[in-house]
Amino acid sequence: MNATELKTIEKLNQPTILPGSVKINVKIDVNEEEVTLPKEEIIPQNEEIPQEAELDLANDNENEEIEEESEFDFSNLNKLQLVELLEETVQDTDIAKIKDKVAAIKANFLKLNKIDRDKEMEQFILDGGDKDSYEHNDDPLEVRFKAAFDIYKKNKDKYKEELEKQKVDNLQKKLGIIEELKALINSEETLKKTYDDFRALQDRWKEIGQVPANEISNIWNTYHFFIEKFYDKVKINRELRDLDLKKNLEAKIELCEKAELLLLEKSLTKAFKLLQKYHDEWKEIGPVPADKKEEIWERFKNTTDKVNQIRREHYAKLEEEQKANYESKEAICIKMEEIVNEPVNSINAYQKKSNDVNELFKMWKEIGPVAKKQSEEIWNRFKGAMNTFFEAKKEFFNKLKVQQMENYNKKLQICVEVENLVDSTEWKKTTDRIKKLQEEWKTIGPVPKRHSDKIWKRFRSACDAFFGKKSEHFSGRKDEEDANLKAKKELIERIKAFEFKKDRNENMEAIRGFQREWMAIGHVPMKVKDAIQNEYRSLIDGLFDKLRANDNELTTSEYRTMISGMKEDPDSRDKVRRERLNLQNKIQKMREEIITLENNIGFFASSKQAEILKAEYEKKIAKIKNDVKVLEAKIKILNEQ
Repeated sequence: MNATELKTIEKLNQPTILPGSVKINVKIDVNEEEVTLPKEEIIPQNEEIPQEAELDLANDNENEEIEEESEFDFSNLNKLQLVELLEETVQDTDIAKIKDKVAAIKANFLKLNKIDRDKEMEQFILDGGDKDSYEHNDDPLEVRFKAAFDIYKKNKDKYKEELEKQKVDNLQKKLGIIEELKALINSEETLKKTYDDFRALQDRWKEIGQVPANEISNIWNTYHFFIEKFYDKVKINRELRDLDLKKNLEAKIELCEKAELLLLEKSLTKAFKLLQKYHDEWKEIGPVPADKKEEIWERFKNTTDKVNQIRREHYAKLEEEQKANYESKEAICIKMEEIVNEPVNSINAYQKKSNDVNELFKMWKEIGPVAKKQSEEIWNRFKGAMNTFFEAKKEFFNKLKVQQMENYNKKLQICVEVENLVDSTEWKKTTDRIKKLQEEWKTIGPVPKRHSDKIWKRFRSACDAFFGKKSEHFSGRKDEEDANLKAKKELIERIKAFEFKKDRNENMEAIRGFQREWMAIGHVPMKVKDAIQNEYRSLIDGLFDKLRANDNELTTSEYRTMISGMKEDPDSRDKVRRERLNLQNKIQKMREEIITLENNIGFFASSKQAEILKAEYEKKIAKIKNDVKVLEAKIKILNEQ
């Protein structure tokens, strides 16, 4: 107790000094008492009770950077269920009762809402939208959530206002008890009556709640000053005092046992709040026998230290996880920036890069959170790189559209010229010109997809019309047929030598090119017509079969019980056949995804961040391989049927 406080207490006490009594210097022993500490943890002290001794539950831990774990788990609820739960919860005006529940609902709703907003923005950008023009409009669930939360905030403000009024009222009640205690010290009643009144005052004091924070220390010290003075004034006999000390010891032993049970509590938030409550109760209990004083305090203090240590270790582990998450996301940022800086000049290249970007974005979402102070910075870095890529892609395809329209106009002009030559009888000159136009057609790049088939059919029809008339005119000319036969044989050899590329569109365009070239070649001798046509058709069909095999998706099978249940179904044979086909398709797709991921690993540079990203890829590859084994096992079950 400092000098100012002691003077204040002496001033308050002056009316209670009995005539002729000896003025005593009272030393208030608070070495057993504990305090409510800074919000990070409770640290027992052998010091005076500080101003912040009482805990304000309405504001507890609201500004902690690392969120406390919640006693409520609403992670399995969707947004609608969370809104309905919040609307129901805020009808209860007991803020202290619903505070943690509302906080848990809010955290889960905001988490789901952020995912929805991110998806909405991602889709907006993928659809060609400009990120700067993106605007989010609250959906009905967000409007309902905000309305319900406003009810909670209004009730909370009202609760805090009423709480402060109650604290002022509690202060007046405690000051009244102090005045009664002062009067009791001067009482001439019997020892039994005086002590009973004294215990009643103590019980009333404990029942009164919190007082304003700036009055806590003063009121507590004043109260205990007169408690000690009461013991001195009334000269309580040692046996009665020892009995009181014994009861206090038993009460503190019980608090120690309760505190020790907190070491087994799974919820750190619950343990922390209960420990603060026990500390509040401890300071309201009076002194204990001197020989047990240090021992019981050390027991309680050690338990407090252990709870604090568990809490520190928990947040240290959480910080390590967030640090690892940050390093993983930093590695993804570096990979994304490498993709942005690599030159891209073709549709296929952009498609591959887009797949890589989407894969990185998928990995990003699978990585846990980072520290709050780093969250915005690392997200802005990743989002900035991603936006740069999609803006470049948009610009590329805008230019490509212009180029494709130019190609369309060029091919349109060729169609018009060939159509004007259809009725020409200058066979040699016209043939040479049309073949030249065909060669020119091949050199022109792609046209818009919506015009591709139509313009090609128009060009092919015009060419076929001319060469049909020419073939009819020269149908009796063996030399031309022999030349056509030679050309078709050469084409067949080229088809046989054709090797599939990785890009499906490139393979498809090559097959179509073979078909166009075959159709452009005229008649062959009748005696070999069917044979060479069959050989050509067989080769083309084989290419299409291989193309379709590469395109098949791999899907999953039903469980053995489901397959067994199919036996009674009259369509079971057909269902099993379709199920087997689905499984085979899914397995093929998974194997292709494994190859892609393994190829991507080869592009990682040698760095700490790259190793982290590489580990993520390898983990994903292992999972997909395991899924393939499961699907293969299910195919085996189907085969047994």
